[in-house]
Amino acid sequence: MDLRPTAADEAFRLEVREWLGEHLRGEFAELGGAGGPGREHEGFEVRLAWEQELGKGGWIGLDLPPEHGGRGAGLDRQVIWAEEYARVGAPARVNHMGEHLLAPTVAHFGTDAQRQRFLPPILRGEELWCQGYSEPGAGSDLAAVRTRARLDGGLWRIDGQKVWTSLAEDADWCFAVVRTEPGTERHRGLSYLLVPMKQPGVEIRPIVQITGTSEFSEVFFEDATTDAANVVGEPGEGWKVAMGTLGFERGVATLAQQIGFGRELDAVIASARETGAVEDPEIAARLVDAWIELRTMRYQALRTLGGTDPAAASISKLLWGPWHQRLGELAVDVHGAEATTVGAPYELDGDQALFLYSRADTIYAGSNEVQRNIIAERMLGLPRS
Repeated sequence: MDLRPTAADEAFRLEVREWLGEHLRGEFAELGGAGGPGREHEGFEVRLAWEQELGKGGWIGLDLPPEHGGRGAGLDRQVIWAEEYARVGAPARVNHMGEHLLAPTVAHFGTDAQRQRFLPPILRGEELWCQGYSEPGAGSDLAAVRTRARLDGGLWRIDGQKVWTSLAEDADWCFAVVRTEPGTERHRGLSYLLVPMKQPGVEIRPIVQITGTSEFSEVFFEDATTDAANVVGEPGEGWKVAMGTLGFERGVATLAQQIGFGRELDAVIASARETGAVEDPEIAARLVDAWIELRTMRYQALRTLGGTDPAAASISKLLWGPWHQRLGELAVDVHGAEATTVGAPYELDGDQALFLYSRADTIYAGSNEVQRNIIAERMLGLPRS
């Protein structure tokens, strides 16, 4: 894929920079990059206002076709937007799930009525979404879900539990994979439902993380309901739709993530110089390795951009997960023994938060063990274990 910029691309990049420069001010600028990794849920009201500012500017859903309210931007324009957004340290988004996962899923698999109902509020930054995939006993193994739903007249009635549901407390809706055909196993008999979160049948219990914050939650459904029309695809096709959503997840956002990683690496290098740790040959070598590996990740992302091979996405995950963990370890190592002390009652600085939060990098979004199985079975053709 040729991503060399054209004159039109450079004009678009200038448009993005000018818009961000004009609008990323005041409380929006103060929130950009604030709080460290895993604290994107803090300052919610300001983040929500920023989401709606983006909506007014037409910057949500760039990839959606114009008939669905988007700009129909190609990969080149999407990459430009993601890179420029990350470079200026704009606020972490509160509706990543809605824009980058649910919106393209509804555009591709949904009905006209679903597109008309759900896409406009996402593009305006007004309705927020969370993802109901993982369950106790069905984390990386999505096909083992046990949350069930039954059709009762004009409603689906839902019972079960989801876990690790990011930003569930603030979400208006959840796209959930549930079992709708009793007696089925694995990927058969699943459906992809759109479920309102603000109802008596939904209980949300925040999970306190090692960082002391609560970015994600457990979600319990007890006779929760959603309209019978709120199934994406046909009932029983939930596995196909869910895999489509995961395919949308592994897009240009990876490049923006790497720019964020680059900012974190720059901060670690600055700390190493400030503390004098950069004079330690071992620390210096680890900093160089981190820079080289980050460039490798970028080349891998560019090489596979727009592809559909799930094994390629698994390779990328295996590259960035352990790398980010090593960066967290390096971030505290450059401070020496001082890194083991925290403020009262439990105040972490940015490097400490990076170290602690990055421990989860090899677990969420599919554990490293699962990623290796995908590569072995789908790329190398090895038998299932």
